Amino acid sequence: MAKNEKVPSYYVGKHHGYEAHKVIEDYELTYNIGTAVSYLLRNTNKHDTPIECLEKAIAHIEFEIERIKFESGNKVISESSTIAGGLADTGPRS
Repeated sequence: MAKNEKVPSYYVGKHHGYEAHKVIEDYELTYNIGTAVSYLLRNTNKHDTPIECLEKAIAHIEFEIERIKFESGNKVISESSTIAGGLADTGPRS
């Protein structure tokens, strides 16, 4: 554990000791973006491979994109048009 026993060491920077939750709070990030940032910050420190944390970060970024589109009056994007699923082809067919 880090200096603050409530914060696991994989959420604390190695050089300056910044805690992920404090960085997220300071930037006033939304839940989804804050969660994505925390997964990115810990990606090389928690598991044997960073892939799981990176996939979770991508998922939360996609959730945020869906939320923004929904709130701006657009329909929630379908899974086939998400970043991970590829962009929907809306161009003319030849």
